[in-house]
This record gives sequence, structure tokens and C-alpha cells, in this order.
Amino acid sequence: MQIEHDAAERMTRSHMLMDEARKFMPGGVNSPVRAFGSAKVDAPFIRRAEGAYLFDEDGKSYIDYVLSWGPMIVGHAHPHVVEAVQRAAQRGTSYGAPTRGEIELAKRITEIVPSVEMLRLVNSGTEATMSAVRLARGATGRDKIIKFVGCYHGHGDCFLIDAGSGLATHGVPSSPGVPKATAQDTLTCPYNDLPAVDALLGANVGKVAAIIVEPVAGNMGCVLPQAGYLQGLRERCDRSGALLIFDEVMTGFRVGAQSAQGSFDIRPDLTTLGKVIGGGLPVGAYGGRCDLMQQVSPVGPIYQAGTLSGNPLAVAAGLATLELLYEDDPPFDRLAASCDALADGLMSRARAAGVPLCVPHIGSMGGIFFAETAPRNFAEASKADTERYYQFHAAMLGRGVYLAPSPFEAFFLSAAHGQDEIERTLAAAGQCFDELRG
Repeated sequence: MQIEHDAAERMTRSHMLMDEARKFMPGGVNSPVRAFGSAKVDAPFIRRAEGAYLFDEDGKSYIDYVLSWGPMIVGHAHPHVVEAVQRAAQRGTSYGAPTRGEIELAKRITEIVPSVEMLRLVNSGTEATMSAVRLARGATGRDKIIKFVGCYHGHGDCFLIDAGSGLATHGVPSSPGVPKATAQDTLTCPYNDLPAVDALLGANVGKVAAIIVEPVAGNMGCVLPQAGYLQGLRERCDRSGALLIFDEVMTGFRVGAQSAQGSFDIRPDLTTLGKVIGGGLPVGAYGGRCDLMQQVSPVGPIYQAGTLSGNPLAVAAGLATLELLYEDDPPFDRLAASCDALADGLMSRARAAGVPLCVPHIGSMGGIFFAETAPRNFAEASKADTERYYQFHAAMLGRGVYLAPSPFEAFFLSAAHGQDEIERTLAAAGQCFDELRG
């Protein structure tokens, strides 16, 4: 497939569409990072997608490493997923009533994700994390939570304290509109720092309901947990009576066949999921031990509801995606091998050009840091050369490679990314690194 990259006339229609969009939507977008504000290039307006590629309104094509921020693990517009959604839509788009598909999706997830014995479907990752924290507070009778600087768990009030991702990109340490009382119940400390967790637990004995963590941080770039870190969190929760919540909205089915908790052999009390389990449609889920989930209404006193929860279109897309991932020829080993090849190729080409670069990665996700060593936390991620990342991003976009417009976001691969796409990407990267030399 020919990748077009005429930088001189690139995205004229996209530029005009963004000007129009700003008249009707804040910043012209419905999610902040899409604005490409810090990237200093026009955001391409996407017309369609197929396999590993995006196609914009100007007719340009891009090898896509954003993949709708993670969900499209089998590639865009996979025929099996599209057919499943079409069949579901013909039966009606929403009922507000129980369906067989909800049972099938819930059963499939509980068979795959080690710690999830029972779950509740919701409409987004944010809903999932908000609901999991409410459940933890209700189950423990405690108010405080511990989160980690640079970890993003959605835009719920209790999470917008020292959050990463879009907030970091736009230089906003928190958000106006978050009540002080809410902020006071959210305790923060650096990722990969167990002594800092000990200090917070010691200063708040009997008050911490939960520790919530991205087991692999994906909202400060991609930052891997150090050896023993996740097990240390598990042990500290056991000692303190706090619940351990793994936010696997991003890492679910990305890090490995049993998600991060299977890869690292850790059993959280509660898990949040999203992205992949909806096959590209809006979805989320929270689940865990039966004794905890049985405290959720209508069988328990902890209330949570949603009109479109378990929407039949999202359920159909999610089931079709999981069928492709777990039946016949699971792609997890191939995905990991492709990610290894991409990361190793990027680093070797950067070294050849004299450009410092590290690409921490696991499964089919990774991060790109213009730094000598991989960061361990948000403070270290912030010291990487972000200006060089934006230059790299713009240069790659001009060559038909679509990366996240922020150094604090991860990249993703799909089963549709083959050797040809990897080689094209590395060839483009080599040219870009030569331009960034010095």
C-alpha cells in the first residue's frame, strides 16, 4: 500500500474542518489530546480506517499506532467485528433490558481475567474506575484512596489530582471544578516507590479504602513496574485492609493473554476494563471477587446504574473481538514479537543517528522517550526531551505514520500490523532521526 506524505499540501481539508469545529466544540474536539495543540501540526480529520491504516479527509493514509487509543487490537474494521455489529444493529440498538450477549461477554471475561469472578458492564473506563472506587469505599467504610502521580484513571473528580496523559500534555496539574474535600481524600505518591506508599499508609492508618494503579503505566508514556513493585502493593493492601484496584482499561488484553495481572501473577481485589472489550465501541467494566461485587445494587446497597450499560452493539463488538483473540490462532505472541521488532528498530536507528532514545514496551504497547534511560515514574518521564518528541511526531506524520500527539501517551500495535508496516515505519523513523541529529 502506497503511503502518501506530501507535506507541502497536507491536510488542507482537515485544517478547514478544525476551524469549523472550533465554532461548535471546545477546541474543536470532544477529547483534549485530539486537538494536537502541543504537537504544533494540524490534527488530521479521519474519514475512515481499515486494518493498520487511517485515511484522512485529504485522502492521505497513515500507519496507525494510536488505534483509537488502544481498543483496535485486531485492526480497524475487521470483517468479523463489523458483521457482528451489523447483525446486532438489525435487531435494535438498545433495549434497556437484559440480553443474552451480556451474559456471554461477562462469562468470557471472567474466564480470561484471573481475578474477576463477577463484573458489571458500564459505558466507559471513567465509569468503571469511578464505580470501582465507590465500591471500595462502600465495602471498607473508608474514604481515602491512594493513586500515583502520572497515572490517569479517567476524568472522575477523585482522579484529577496529579493525573497524567492529556492533563500533562496541556500543563494542567489538576482541574478547576474538583472540590477541595474530594482532593483531600485522594493521596498521591510516585509510581514505582513503595516507601512512599508506606509513608501514606502510616499517616492514614485505617483510612485508606483502596490503592488504584495502572499495573503498567500508560498515561505518562509507557512506564513499566519495577521488579517486586506490584507484589509490594498487594502485600501492603493485605496488611492495611485497603483494596487493590488494577486499572486495566488500557493494559487489559494488551500486556498479555491474561492482561497485566496474569503476566505479573498478581491478583487485585477489583479490576477495571475497557477499550478492547468493546471492540472500538464505548464500553467499560469493573469486577472482582464475588463477595465485593455482591455489594453492588440491586443485590447490595452500593448504587451504580447506566441506561446504555451492556449496550448490544458494544457487547457484540466485544464478543467478536475476544473470539478473534482467543479462538483458533491467538495473536498475542505475534503482537509481542512485532512490538519487539518495532522498539528494537527504533532504538537502533536512533543510536545510528546519535539521538538518545528508549522505547520501553510490553505485549503490544510501548512508549517513546527521547532520553538515555527508561523512566521509572512521571518525574523522570517529564525530563525526557518533549520538544524533540513533537518534532519527531510531526516528521513521522508527514511520512504517513500516525503516532500519539503527546509524549505522555503510549503507542499500540494491532494484529493487522505486519512486517511491511513495521519496515515502512522504521524506514520513516530513520529519516526522521537523521533530521533530529544534533
